[in-house]
Amino acid sequence: MQSPYPDPTGEDESQSITNRRIQRLSLHLTPNYPQPQNDATHHQLQLLECAKAATLKVDTDSLSNYLRGKHKDIQDRVLDYFNNRPDLQTPLEILKDDHRELCMRQLVALVRDAGIRPFRYVAEDPVKYFAILEAVGSVDVSLAIKMGVQYSLWGGSVLNLGTKKHKEKYFDGIDNMDYPGCFAMTELHHGSNVQGLQTVATFDPLTDEFIIDTPNDGAIKWWIGNAAVHGKFATVFAKLMLPTHDTKGVSDMGVHAFIVPIRDFETHQTLPGIEIHDCGHKVGLNGVDNGALRFRSVRIPRDNLLNRFGDVSRDGKYTSSLPSINKRFAATLGELVGGRVGLAYSSVSVLKIAATIAIRYSLLRQQFGPPKQPEVTILDYQSHQHKLMPMLASTYAFHFATLHLVEKYAEMKKTHDEQLVGDVHSLSAGLKAYVTGYTAKSLSICREACGGHGYAAVNRFGSLRNDHDIFQTFEGDNTVLLQQVAGDLLKQYKEKFQGGTLTVTWNYLRESMNLYLSQPNPVTARWESEDHLRDPKFQLDAFRYRTSRLLQSVAVRLRKHSKTLGSFGAWNRCLNHLLTLAESHIESVILAKFIEAVQNCPDASSRAALKLICDLYALERIWKDIGTYRNVDYVAPNKAKAIHNLAEYLSFRVRNIARELIDAFDIPDHVTRAPIAMQSDAYSHYTQYVGF
Repeated sequence: MQSPYPDPTGEDESQSITNRRIQRLSLHLTPNYPQPQNDATHHQLQLLECAKAATLKVDTDSLSNYLRGKHKDIQDRVLDYFNNRPDLQTPLEILKDDHRELCMRQLVALVRDAGIRPFRYVAEDPVKYFAILEAVGSVDVSLAIKMGVQYSLWGGSVLNLGTKKHKEKYFDGIDNMDYPGCFAMTELHHGSNVQGLQTVATFDPLTDEFIIDTPNDGAIKWWIGNAAVHGKFATVFAKLMLPTHDTKGVSDMGVHAFIVPIRDFETHQTLPGIEIHDCGHKVGLNGVDNGALRFRSVRIPRDNLLNRFGDVSRDGKYTSSLPSINKRFAATLGELVGGRVGLAYSSVSVLKIAATIAIRYSLLRQQFGPPKQPEVTILDYQSHQHKLMPMLASTYAFHFATLHLVEKYAEMKKTHDEQLVGDVHSLSAGLKAYVTGYTAKSLSICREACGGHGYAAVNRFGSLRNDHDIFQTFEGDNTVLLQQVAGDLLKQYKEKFQGGTLTVTWNYLRESMNLYLSQPNPVTARWESEDHLRDPKFQLDAFRYRTSRLLQSVAVRLRKHSKTLGSFGAWNRCLNHLLTLAESHIESVILAKFIEAVQNCPDASSRAALKLICDLYALERIWKDIGTYRNVDYVAPNKAKAIHNLAEYLSFRVRNIARELIDAFDIPDHVTRAPIAMQSDAYSHYTQYVGF
């Protein structure tokens, strides 16, 4: 229908709409930045064309070697093995039961045929173990979880909670897959609250046995990996009950771990007194056979108690080097943090694959462009850069942070230093929660960034998203884990003001709290030069200032509300504040480790590239929380604008080396397996897949 109003430009309506759309898209590609107010800002905020001239030359091989480290060879062995075994590759469409059997065959083949024995590294060389886990997860996330259940959880419980007699009896069978097992902690009514578990293990002094019982339906062990089909043993967590001669009849010694055989070795039939049911089809990870376990007066020898932290003698006397139930419980859980470490590290691997697929596609896909000129790649659009470039920077940041966590965990396993144990426990909780939460959101963004083609199952986003989603829940619900971090921060805050010693991860609090308690500097609050904003000291100080501010304010609020609501009510009233505090602290740790990695990089070109993406990570995070800094005049309005503009400028510069940055992840086509992300002639791969 023709408009009743004349067009002042003389163009017809359709032509006018087309021109306006082209004009908007042109502005989208080359935005009109605010004019700089002084020479320093002018130096900092060059037009985007200047970014092209400033493109870095990146030595991809050097950067890749720095990223992948000394265990590159064993990862390549894993990937090459499965690439050369088509019969062990997971097809796109596979039934649940077939996927479970394939997953078991994959793990057995890795151990027995390829000769890679992950269990040997769980205690001896955890860094190497997690490197194998990362490679295995690239083959199939279900396979990585099944391997983790077998070696980190079932095997890890024997190594970490048992004593010499248990290791001698079970190590070889766990190692060579003769003893597939489960980790039976979670119950239908209790997951995060492990101290609330209801399964009981009552000692019978007449027979020298423990009797394992499920007292009610809420105590049924639920979501137990390896239980539905393959497991022959389970490490069962239960309250240890000892008979007494008083009116109570029994004494509760707290939650302990017991080895319980669940299937016959010859027939694979369920043993007497044990009921096993299948948890069924899940949203993802259907190669893992999750099941539910009920125990009806199941008797096991006294020696099946994993007795590192507490033991029962033949005559029923309990002994422990730890004086209380809470101390024993903390020690037990402290030895099981390897699962969280593995999930944080594996989540980064999933993010690398997703980012690689999305960015490769965005460098290939072309849409629109200036009049009478070729179409441009969609990664040239500012909006697309805004989606993917900070994500790429975060992927690098998480890589170095989780690698630091893995190395710290390995050191803890060697030294058993008490301070280090506490540090790793809190750091693993925080990084697992933060990284898995970020990756879960990023998988959806990557799918959307690839448009309709991202919705095709063959291009992996759906399976990656579904398989990874539960990472936010198992090995500790993310919200619960962040509360642990917040609790540790408040404990350290109290130590700081009582003159105590702060552990390594928290050392910065001493200086930052002093800085926070003083007024922001009105001069530095207005500094806006590029050199200043890209100074690691400014960036790290800003992150740590925010954490200290949140810590101080939530401590005041908790003290205030505790008077009327009690400690539990006060904590609940301040819960969102506490979660924000924990995330802020973890971001500070991530940035500190990223800055260290930049400074330690031996190759100049790689170091320059890492510095660029580190600056983008830092400034993007500061800008996202700019309100916090503005509220207390830590950043003046002109500086806030400069941070925003510089972050966009750096995002464009990162776009110019995005191909080299994802190539440095060294993820070959047979690992991404997404036709739209093939490094050569991607569209041909895609059309061939659908049958042309």
